[in-house]
Amino acid sequence: MVEVRQQEGEGFEALLRRFTKRVQQDGLMSEARRRQHFEAPSALRKKQAAAKRRKSIKATLKYM
Repeated sequence: MVEVRQQEGEGFEALLRRFTKRVQQDGLMSEARRRQHFEAPSALRKKQAAAKRRKSIKATLKYM
């Protein structure tokens, strides 16, 4: 849970900016998006394997 306290003399916009920055740093939004829909463990493994293949192909093409 992200907690941001208003400093003395700080406006709402500055407080909101600090809050959004803190949420981004903690990775809460990306985690929430990732967990929005359930993915089976087999689907996760398949997705990771495809990403590995893409990365290795890209690396080999880079050195050609």
